[in-house]
Amino acid sequence: MGEITVSGGKNTAVAVIPATLLCDEPCTIENLPDIDDVHVLIEILNLLGAKTEYVPGKHLIVDPRPATGYHVPFSLSNRLRASYYLWGALLGRCSCAEVGYPGGCTIGSRPFDQHLKGFAALGAQIEERGGMVYAKADGRLIGSDIFFDLVTVGGTINVMLAAAKAEGTTVIYNAAKEPHIVDLANFLNSMGARVRGAGTDVIRIRGAQHLHGCTYAVIPDQIETGTLMIAAAATRGDVTIHGCIPRTWRP
Repeated sequence: MGEITVSGGKNTAVAVIPATLLCDEPCTIENLPDIDDVHVLIEILNLLGAKTEYVPGKHLIVDPRPATGYHVPFSLSNRLRASYYLWGALLGRCSCAEVGYPGGCTIGSRPFDQHLKGFAALGAQIEERGGMVYAKADGRLIGSDIFFDLVTVGGTINVMLAAAKAEGTTVIYNAAKEPHIVDLANFLNSMGARVRGAGTDVIRIRGAQHLHGCTYAVIPDQIETGTLMIAAAATRGDVTIHGCIPRTWRP
Protein backbone atom coordinates (compact mmCIF):
# COMPACT_ATOMS: atom_id res chain seq x y z
CA MET A 1 0.00 0.00 0.00
CA GLY A 2 1.12 3.56 -0.58
CA GLU A 3 0.12 7.10 -1.42
CA ILE A 4 1.46 9.57 -3.97
CA THR A 5 0.50 13.02 -5.24
CA VAL A 6 0.47 13.82 -8.94
CA SER A 7 2.54 16.76 -10.19
CA GLY A 8 1.13 19.66 -12.14
CA GLY A 9 0.60 19.12 -15.84
CA LYS A 10 3.77 19.55 -17.89
CA ASN A 11 1.90 20.17 -21.14
CA THR A 12 -0.20 22.89 -19.54
CA ALA A 13 2.76 24.47 -17.76
CA VAL A 14 4.82 24.96 -20.91
CA ALA A 15 1.88 26.74 -22.59
CA VAL A 16 0.71 28.82 -19.62
CA ILE A 17 4.16 30.26 -18.81
CA PRO A 18 4.60 31.85 -22.29
CA ALA A 19 0.94 32.97 -22.10
CA THR A 20 1.78 35.25 -19.17
CA LEU A 21 3.50 37.53 -21.70
CA LEU A 22 0.05 38.44 -23.02
CA CYS A 23 -0.98 39.93 -19.70
CA ASP A 24 -0.78 43.60 -18.74
CA GLU A 25 -0.38 42.84 -15.02
CA PRO A 26 1.45 40.29 -12.83
CA CYS A 27 0.18 36.69 -12.84
CA THR A 28 0.65 33.93 -10.28
CA ILE A 29 0.81 30.34 -11.55
CA GLU A 30 0.43 27.52 -9.04
CA ASN A 31 0.91 23.73 -9.17
CA LEU A 32 3.76 23.90 -11.68
CA PRO A 33 5.94 20.81 -11.99
CA ASP A 34 9.54 21.47 -10.98
CA ILE A 35 11.10 20.35 -14.27
CA ASP A 36 13.83 21.59 -16.61
CA ASP A 37 11.34 22.95 -19.16
CA VAL A 38 9.84 25.26 -16.54
CA HIS A 39 13.29 26.52 -15.50
CA VAL A 40 14.30 27.22 -19.12
CA LEU A 41 11.07 29.12 -19.83
CA ILE A 42 11.65 31.25 -16.73
CA GLU A 43 15.17 31.96 -18.00
CA ILE A 44 13.71 33.04 -21.32
CA LEU A 45 11.13 35.31 -19.66
CA ASN A 46 13.93 36.97 -17.71
CA LEU A 47 15.94 37.41 -20.93
CA LEU A 48 12.95 39.17 -22.51
CA GLY A 49 12.82 41.57 -19.56
CA ALA A 50 10.00 40.14 -17.46
CA LYS A 51 10.37 39.90 -13.69
CA THR A 52 9.86 36.46 -12.17
CA GLU A 53 9.72 34.93 -8.72
CA TYR A 54 9.73 31.14 -8.64
CA VAL A 55 9.26 29.09 -5.48
CA PRO A 56 9.29 25.39 -6.48
CA GLY A 57 6.30 23.55 -5.14
CA LYS A 58 4.46 26.80 -4.46
CA HIS A 59 4.16 29.31 -7.28
CA LEU A 60 5.62 31.30 -10.13
CA ILE A 61 4.89 35.02 -10.21
CA VAL A 62 5.47 36.72 -13.56
CA ASP A 63 5.36 40.46 -14.06
CA PRO A 64 5.48 40.88 -17.85
CA ARG A 65 5.20 44.67 -17.83
CA PRO A 66 8.97 45.37 -18.09
CA ALA A 67 9.40 42.88 -20.95
CA THR A 68 10.46 44.65 -24.14
CA GLY A 69 12.39 41.88 -25.88
CA TYR A 70 11.13 39.60 -28.63
CA HIS A 71 14.35 37.78 -29.61
CA VAL A 72 15.02 34.31 -28.18
CA PRO A 73 18.29 32.82 -29.44
CA PHE A 74 18.61 29.25 -30.66
CA SER A 75 20.89 28.47 -27.71
CA LEU A 76 17.86 28.83 -25.42
CA SER A 77 14.98 27.75 -27.66
CA ASN A 78 16.81 24.53 -28.51
CA ARG A 79 16.70 23.43 -24.88
CA LEU A 80 13.01 22.47 -24.98
CA ARG A 81 10.37 21.48 -27.49
CA ALA A 82 7.70 23.87 -26.22
CA SER A 83 9.79 26.98 -26.89
CA TYR A 84 7.73 27.36 -30.07
CA TYR A 85 4.85 28.66 -27.92
CA LEU A 86 6.87 31.84 -27.65
CA TRP A 87 6.09 32.45 -31.34
CA GLY A 88 2.39 32.85 -30.59
CA ALA A 89 2.84 34.59 -27.24
CA LEU A 90 5.25 37.21 -28.59
CA LEU A 91 3.17 37.80 -31.72
CA GLY A 92 0.16 38.37 -29.50
CA ARG A 93 2.10 40.66 -27.18
CA CYS A 94 4.05 42.85 -29.57
CA SER A 95 3.24 41.66 -33.11
CA CYS A 96 6.84 40.54 -33.49
CA ALA A 97 8.75 37.37 -32.64
CA GLU A 98 12.27 36.17 -33.36
CA VAL A 99 12.62 32.72 -31.84
CA GLY A 100 15.03 29.91 -32.63
CA TYR A 101 13.84 26.47 -33.65
CA PRO A 102 12.72 24.30 -30.74
CA GLY A 103 14.65 21.36 -29.37
CA GLY A 104 13.54 18.65 -26.97
CA CYS A 105 12.44 15.14 -27.86
CA THR A 106 12.33 13.85 -31.43
CA ILE A 107 9.44 11.39 -31.13
CA GLY A 108 7.78 11.16 -34.54
CA SER A 109 7.51 13.85 -37.18
CA ARG A 110 6.07 17.10 -35.85
CA PRO A 111 6.47 19.84 -38.47
CA PHE A 112 5.59 23.46 -37.76
CA ASP A 113 3.88 24.32 -41.04
CA GLN A 114 0.42 24.45 -39.46
CA HIS A 115 1.66 26.87 -36.78
CA LEU A 116 3.08 29.19 -39.42
CA LYS A 117 -0.02 28.82 -41.60
CA GLY A 118 -2.11 30.03 -38.65
CA PHE A 119 0.13 33.03 -38.00
CA ALA A 120 0.05 34.00 -41.67
CA ALA A 121 -3.75 33.84 -41.65
CA LEU A 122 -3.70 36.33 -38.76
CA GLY A 123 -1.62 38.75 -40.82
CA ALA A 124 1.96 37.93 -39.83
CA GLN A 125 4.81 37.77 -42.32
CA ILE A 126 6.98 34.72 -41.71
CA GLU A 127 10.60 34.07 -42.58
CA GLU A 128 12.76 31.11 -41.61
CA ARG A 129 16.53 31.44 -41.78
CA GLY A 130 19.61 30.55 -39.79
CA GLY A 131 17.74 28.29 -37.38
CA MET A 132 15.35 31.10 -36.46
CA VAL A 133 11.73 31.93 -37.16
CA TYR A 134 11.04 35.62 -37.76
CA ALA A 135 7.39 36.64 -37.56
CA LYS A 136 6.07 40.19 -37.76
CA ALA A 137 2.76 41.95 -38.31
CA ASP A 138 2.03 45.58 -39.09
CA GLY A 139 0.08 46.61 -36.02
CA ARG A 140 -2.24 44.17 -34.25
CA LEU A 141 -2.95 40.77 -35.69
CA ILE A 142 -6.36 40.44 -37.36
CA GLY A 143 -8.76 37.64 -36.46
CA SER A 144 -9.43 35.09 -39.17
CA ASP A 145 -10.88 31.65 -39.89
CA ILE A 146 -8.11 29.06 -39.73
CA PHE A 147 -8.51 25.56 -41.12
CA PHE A 148 -5.81 23.14 -39.99
CA ASP A 149 -4.95 20.47 -42.54
CA LEU A 150 -4.38 18.04 -39.68
CA VAL A 151 -5.04 18.02 -35.96
CA THR A 152 -2.13 19.72 -34.19
CA VAL A 153 -1.90 20.36 -30.46
CA GLY A 154 1.01 22.77 -30.76
CA GLY A 155 -0.56 24.64 -33.67
CA THR A 156 -3.88 24.96 -31.83
CA ILE A 157 -2.19 26.38 -28.74
CA ASN A 158 0.04 28.73 -30.74
CA VAL A 159 -2.89 30.21 -32.65
CA MET A 160 -4.87 30.58 -29.40
CA LEU A 161 -1.97 32.56 -27.93
CA ALA A 162 -1.56 34.80 -30.94
CA ALA A 163 -5.30 35.36 -31.37
CA ALA A 164 -5.99 36.23 -27.72
CA LYS A 165 -5.02 39.86 -28.34
CA ALA A 166 -5.78 40.04 -32.06
CA GLU A 167 -8.35 42.44 -33.44
CA GLY A 168 -11.65 40.69 -34.07
CA THR A 169 -12.57 37.02 -33.85
CA THR A 170 -10.50 33.99 -34.79
CA VAL A 171 -12.10 30.61 -35.41
CA ILE A 172 -9.91 27.50 -35.43
CA TYR A 173 -11.36 24.55 -37.33
CA ASN A 174 -10.04 20.99 -36.85
CA ALA A 175 -8.64 22.09 -33.50
CA ALA A 176 -7.03 19.64 -31.07
CA LYS A 177 -9.10 18.74 -27.98
CA GLU A 178 -6.55 17.72 -25.32
CA PRO A 179 -7.15 18.60 -21.63
CA HIS A 180 -4.21 21.01 -21.59
CA ILE A 181 -5.82 22.99 -24.42
CA VAL A 182 -8.91 23.38 -22.24
CA ASP A 183 -6.68 24.36 -19.32
CA LEU A 184 -4.89 27.01 -21.38
CA ALA A 185 -8.26 28.39 -22.51
CA ASN A 186 -9.36 28.58 -18.87
CA PHE A 187 -6.17 30.46 -17.99
CA LEU A 188 -6.62 32.92 -20.84
CA ASN A 189 -10.24 33.46 -19.83
CA SER A 190 -9.12 34.05 -16.23
CA MET A 191 -7.06 36.96 -17.60
CA GLY A 192 -10.09 38.36 -19.41
CA ALA A 193 -9.70 36.68 -22.80
CA ARG A 194 -12.76 35.33 -24.59
CA VAL A 195 -12.09 31.76 -25.68
CA ARG A 196 -14.99 29.40 -26.37
CA GLY A 197 -15.16 25.82 -27.60
CA ALA A 198 -11.91 24.47 -26.16
CA GLY A 199 -12.25 20.71 -25.93
CA THR A 200 -14.13 20.57 -29.26
CA ASP A 201 -12.81 20.71 -32.81
CA VAL A 202 -13.93 24.34 -33.27
CA ILE A 203 -12.44 27.04 -31.00
CA ARG A 204 -13.47 30.69 -31.15
CA ILE A 205 -11.22 33.42 -29.77
CA ARG A 206 -12.45 36.99 -29.62
CA GLY A 207 -9.38 39.16 -29.24
CA ALA A 208 -9.00 41.49 -26.26
CA GLN A 209 -6.82 44.58 -26.26
CA HIS A 210 -5.98 44.28 -22.56
CA LEU A 211 -5.68 41.26 -20.26
CA HIS A 212 -5.54 41.53 -16.47
CA GLY A 213 -3.55 39.57 -13.91
CA CYS A 214 -4.85 36.47 -12.15
CA THR A 215 -3.89 33.54 -9.96
CA TYR A 216 -4.24 30.17 -11.63
CA ALA A 217 -3.42 26.55 -10.76
CA VAL A 218 -2.63 24.22 -13.66
CA ILE A 219 -4.38 20.84 -13.81
CA PRO A 220 -2.61 17.69 -12.59
CA ASP A 221 -0.61 15.76 -15.16
CA GLN A 222 -2.84 13.13 -16.77
CA ILE A 223 0.13 11.26 -18.27
CA GLU A 224 1.78 10.94 -14.86
CA THR A 225 -1.56 9.81 -13.45
CA GLY A 226 -1.90 7.11 -16.09
CA THR A 227 1.70 5.97 -15.58
CA LEU A 228 1.15 5.57 -11.85
CA MET A 229 -2.09 3.66 -12.45
CA ILE A 230 -0.35 1.27 -14.84
CA ALA A 231 2.57 0.80 -12.44
CA ALA A 232 0.18 -0.05 -9.60
CA ALA A 233 -1.71 -2.52 -11.76
CA ALA A 234 1.46 -4.13 -13.13
CA THR A 235 2.85 -4.72 -9.64
CA ARG A 236 -0.54 -5.66 -8.18
CA GLY A 237 -0.09 -2.82 -5.76
CA ASP A 238 -2.59 -0.84 -3.71
CA VAL A 239 -1.87 2.83 -4.36
CA THR A 240 -3.88 5.95 -3.56
CA ILE A 241 -3.18 8.70 -6.09
CA HIS A 242 -3.90 12.18 -4.77
CA GLY A 243 -4.41 15.35 -6.77
CA CYS A 244 -5.57 13.76 -10.00
CA ILE A 245 -8.65 14.42 -12.12
CA PRO A 246 -9.72 11.00 -13.44
CA ARG A 247 -11.92 12.37 -16.23
CA THR A 248 -8.93 14.08 -17.89
CA TRP A 249 -6.87 10.89 -18.13
CA ARG A 250 -7.00 9.05 -21.40
CA PRO A 251 -4.80 6.04 -22.26
